[in-house]
Order: sequence, then structure tokens, then C-alpha cells
Amino acid sequence: MNKKIVLTGGGTAGHVTPNMALLPALQKLDFEVHYIGSAGSIEAELARDAGLPFYEISVGKLRRSLSPASIAKNLRDQVEFMKGIRDARRILKELRPNIVFSKGGFVSVPVVIAARMLGIKTIIHESDITPGLANKISFPFAERVCVSFPETLNRVPRNKGILTGTPLRPEIFSGDKTAGLKLAGFTENKPVLLVMGGSSGSLTINETLREALPELLKDYQVAHIVGKGNAVELGEASHPAYVQFEYLKGDLPHILAAADVVISRAGANAIQELLALRKPSLLIPLSKASRGDQVQNARSFARNGFAVVLSEDDLTPECLVSEINNIYAERDILHEKMSRAKQSNACDEIIKLILSTVG
Repeated sequence: MNKKIVLTGGGTAGHVTPNMALLPALQKLDFEVHYIGSAGSIEAELARDAGLPFYEISVGKLRRSLSPASIAKNLRDQVEFMKGIRDARRILKELRPNIVFSKGGFVSVPVVIAARMLGIKTIIHESDITPGLANKISFPFAERVCVSFPETLNRVPRNKGILTGTPLRPEIFSGDKTAGLKLAGFTENKPVLLVMGGSSGSLTINETLREALPELLKDYQVAHIVGKGNAVELGEASHPAYVQFEYLKGDLPHILAAADVVISRAGANAIQELLALRKPSLLIPLSKASRGDQVQNARSFARNGFAVVLSEDDLTPECLVSEINNIYAERDILHEKMSRAKQSNACDEIIKLILSTVG
């Protein structure tokens, strides 16, 4: 009889794509895979695209603010949260999975709690250095907590944490340098700089890079993923060594394979992919005005010698060019340090943990 696993997690792509990265290995081992998430969500779209049975539950959100409006919303959402636990308990009771794997996001909390109520073991994964609130709530109900950064082991319950890295989609390793150069219209005679600003692009990075292009194009070919709707008409300023892409999906591994240096935001999944691919990189994290996790992720990579960090507040065309030149000059040193990283592609480690927990 095949073993069953329920995947849960959602709200952002970062809470879903690591689950999807585990899917090929789980299916190869004949696991029957199901997904629990929220209606009309990114997890619903991705799970159904992958052909997984998808189950919807109610979702309540806990806000950290103590403003009257936030308190009122928290009280209202507690009704949805309790309904979510009942929904998840009903679904899990019907499915009777051997294990639940949770990637976080508020939709995962009712599932983890309901699993504990039914005696179903749960493994949680935390991508960022500082655990998100949903995972913090879920930790007491889990058997093990997989983490992507060594520093996170001090932020999870004792004897539950295990350093695995982040599950990475298998296709990211399928890139072909020749195909990437052809896609960009580049030659093999100059190094390639790849610039990414996150899934929706970064106007700040885009604008600064364009100002720096006259200097950069003396020494590099530049592939620039600008984000949907962010491409600009270059006119007379167009250059054969500069290409814009609004978005890359299937071809991204090829462009990554062609890249000698990468400029990126510091989302946990993105930088773990750069680590696994051994790509020297300049990380420009989102500021602490967001949750601040990107700043901490980037600092960890800098401490370990995996990347160089540039604060968005310090970002200028001149500084950008200088840092890129320094990274390219020291690319062999960065590559060697990345090759000694304890975390890389976590799929194999997490699959082993799932099998040992199921028994």
C-alpha cells in the first residue's frame, strides 16, 4: 500500500515552490501526494498545475500590531482560524496521511494543529534565518524543523532543528551555458552579468543598473530580468551586449548557467539556488521596512563568504560597478567557499527525514 503525504504552506511562492521541489522524489517513491491550502491562492494554482488533489480550508491571519484596527481584525480572524482547524481535521481524518510536510504561511497552522490532534506526524521547513510567525506557532506541534541557515538552529525548539538547506526545483540544475548565451544573443568572449530583482522586479535596481550600463558594458555582457511591465525602450542606447527579459521561467536555468556574476535580491529560495549553483553574487536585500528577513539572509551569506552584500541605501551606479568588478576578480575564492557549504539542495536530506519519520 502506497504511503500518503500531505503538503501544506502558502501565501507566497516562497511557501510553495519548495514543496513542489520535493514532488518528483516523492512520486518516484510512490507516495500519494495531496495538498491543503487556501482558495484562490498561489498554492491552489501551483498544486493543481502539478496535478495534485487540492483541498481548501479557511484561513485566519494573526497581526503583530496592537492597533485597535489590528486587534479587531485578529478577533474576527480567530473565527476563520478555528474553522480552518475543523476543515483541516476533517480532510486529514478522511485522507489519513502518514505524514504532513509544512512550508509555512498562515494556511499551514490549522493543518499542523489538526495533524497533531489526529496523531499524524509533521515536519516543518523554515527558509529564512528568523522564523515567520506562522512557523513559530506551529513548532510545538511538529516532530522536526528543517532550516536553511545555521543561525536558525538557535531559534527553533531544542532537539527539533536540523540544517538541510532549501528544497530546490530540479530544473534549476538543467541549465546549458551554450543555450543561455544563444538566448541572450551573447558571445563567449566576455563575462556575463545576470541581474534579477525578485519575482516582480526592482525599480531601484533596474534604474541604477541602467545608469551604470555605459561603464559595465565595457567589460561585461548584461542579461537583465526587469520584471513584468518594467522593460523600457532603449532606442539609440540599445547595445548588443545588453538584453532585457520581463520574466524567465523555463529558460532561467540556461541564463543562470551562462552567468559569471549574479546581482539578486536576497529571498531565501533565490539565494539558496545561487549557492547550489556556485554563482558568485552581489545581494541587494529588501530593506528592514519589509519583514527584514532578506537583510539577515544576505548577512549570513556574507559572513560565510558565499556572497557580497550591498545595502539598497548605498546603491549608486559607481558603487554597483565597483562591487561587480571586485566580485568578478574574486570569483574563484567565492566559488571555493560555496563548494564547502554544509547546506545545498535539501531534497535528498528532507526525503530521508520523511522516510525515517514515517518508519
